[in-house]
Amino acid sequence: MANKEDKFQGVDYYGIDDLLTEEQKLIRDSARQWVKKEVSPYIEGAYEEAKFRKEWIKGLADIGAFGPYIPTEYGGAGLDQITYGLIMQELERGDSGLRSTASVQSSLVMYPIWKYGSEEQRQKYLPKLASGEMIGCFGLTEPDYGSNPGGMMSNFKDAGDHVILNGAKMWISNAPFADIAVVWAKDENDRIHGLIVERGMDGFTTPTMRGKWSLRASDTGELVFDNTPVPKENILPNKSGLGAPLGCLDSARYGISWGAIGAAMDCYDSALRYSKERVQFDRPIGGYQLQQKKLAEMVTEITKAQLLALRLGQLKNEGAATTGQISMAKRNNVAMALDIAREARQIHGAMGITNEYSIMRHMMNLESVITYEGTHDVHLLITGMDVTGLNAFK
Repeated sequence: MANKEDKFQGVDYYGIDDLLTEEQKLIRDSARQWVKKEVSPYIEGAYEEAKFRKEWIKGLADIGAFGPYIPTEYGGAGLDQITYGLIMQELERGDSGLRSTASVQSSLVMYPIWKYGSEEQRQKYLPKLASGEMIGCFGLTEPDYGSNPGGMMSNFKDAGDHVILNGAKMWISNAPFADIAVVWAKDENDRIHGLIVERGMDGFTTPTMRGKWSLRASDTGELVFDNTPVPKENILPNKSGLGAPLGCLDSARYGISWGAIGAAMDCYDSALRYSKERVQFDRPIGGYQLQQKKLAEMVTEITKAQLLALRLGQLKNEGAATTGQISMAKRNNVAMALDIAREARQIHGAMGITNEYSIMRHMMNLESVITYEGTHDVHLLITGMDVTGLNAFK
């Protein structure tokens, strides 16, 4: 089914646009228009069918959503981190699953190849990933190891000019149709390394995960390695240890901190419009105090999240953003968006549970976003460790 016309114009209560460059606003607006034209009319159908629309891949590449901060010499746009955040915001305003696809491609596949890969790996993979000719996924989480990735069981053993990879990864966005996977596994000394595994390698399968009530318009699967031979030139040479995948997650979590704002803005925008149109007791419900309280709190929390993300983007541009700061923004902004989705559903009344509005879809999606790439509680402990210097994880 097609949605009603997408009338979204943005939420900017504090004039934050004045702090953006013309280029940043132009790229954001291009992403916004693409979402309005190519995503909004079809997203409810894709969600109901639990299917990612492959035709979105070219559009995502065209608006620069794949590795926007990757240097132009490798096919990226060479843009700054705030622009990357703004693109993620607009994509998640359309759907969290759409943003997940672009976020994984950019921060979890292109980023490690760019930062940790050899020049040959960069030249081979990055241009095709930027253009959407190739889609990637990121294999870190395992069936028994989510918040504790260092306990992973996936491993590889030396076999001459290649290694033999065994193990399984779970909850992997893009896995069912990805051309490559950046996989994290332990060598024979229990040191974690990243390997680029290509579709078609022996013993490598990507079963689709079914039964999701969240992120239904994003394809999720497993990565299974059964004595899979991987050439040694596919091992990322420039960083190993748990810090390598966690560095990728910092980049992805930063994008999520912006993306969640998009979902929140969409819910708020819908609730505000509905409150002016829905008449009860002879006047629009937006004229009643309790509804105004909800709307005023929504726009306040969105504004606070926008300022948090903007400052974090400035720090990222300076190379000064810390893991603790990124965790704070991811945790705060996703929780904010989920709270707003729930309040917006109440303003819509019974209509809020239907797919005539985006509210329930955003709410279900955000239940995943608040858990993946560091749960709500884990991010709290990352900030806690940062401010106290004491480790509560062990």
